[in-house]
Amino acid sequence: MKIIECVPNFSEGRDSRKIAAIARVFKSFPGVRLVDFSGDADHNRSVFTFLGKPEDVLEAALAASGKALELIDMREQAGVHPRLGAVDVVPFIPLGKTKMQDAVDLAHTFGRELYERFGVPVYFYGHAALVPGRKELADVRHGGYEALQSKMINPGDAPDVGKPEFNARTGATVVGARVPLVAYNINLISDDLRLARNIASQIREKNGGLQHVRAIGVILKSRGIAQISMNLTNCKETPFKIIYDQVERLAAERGVEILESELIGLVPKCAFAGTKPEYLKLKGFDKDRLLETHLKTLTD
Repeated sequence: MKIIECVPNFSEGRDSRKIAAIARVFKSFPGVRLVDFSGDADHNRSVFTFLGKPEDVLEAALAASGKALELIDMREQAGVHPRLGAVDVVPFIPLGKTKMQDAVDLAHTFGRELYERFGVPVYFYGHAALVPGRKELADVRHGGYEALQSKMINPGDAPDVGKPEFNARTGATVVGARVPLVAYNINLISDDLRLARNIASQIREKNGGLQHVRAIGVILKSRGIAQISMNLTNCKETPFKIIYDQVERLAAERGVEILESELIGLVPKCAFAGTKPEYLKLKGFDKDRLLETHLKTLTD
């Protein structure tokens, strides 16, 4: 059986009623399993993780996106996380024996349907990218929502699907196909934004740091602490311990300790190679956060 994981990111992390309303849409589809969702007020972003057969995942993702577009107005949205629109990113991930091409085909179908149903322009990234230079999400999202209006009128930055017309309420959506990615954050006992940004700069792959690490430094104003917010594109080759130890060392050089680390969504077991959640000060972790836990129940 083909299984697809989908991890849509919506630009709302503060209004629990809106987040719950989107969650109810996923739960109304018996063919998919909503395995995790959370909202973050500082990032002003919610992340949902659900799995199922490709056709079921497609319809659930479209319905939930429709609800998000109904509830979220980008003219009133602000947060520390980069974003382009209300339905910001919708990645499709092949699991088990499912082929990447299945995820690519699903991403392209979703992108076309999203525009046809709701009029939201779409950019494709990752394995679903149609334009050179759009494989990396950060490159597609460069400039963020604030630069989108001027960006779209440039022929080289026009969306892959839809007219290059800026809708201030909805923005644009980035849709992709990719391998499993881990969203991992490390919080410091400090409110030093410069330190967080410096650590992020040193560990990110793009700057010659750790392979497969994308990182930014932000301030969580609600808690008065600095955070290194990361996406790990291959946690088998670069597991948590390597990252945690590097961040701990760099922070210690400035006399700062790690408060905790946290996961957003699910994680493969291989990310814990050589360590345990306790060593990482990983909060709120249990076996339901393991990707394998849910994959096994779907394929048994």
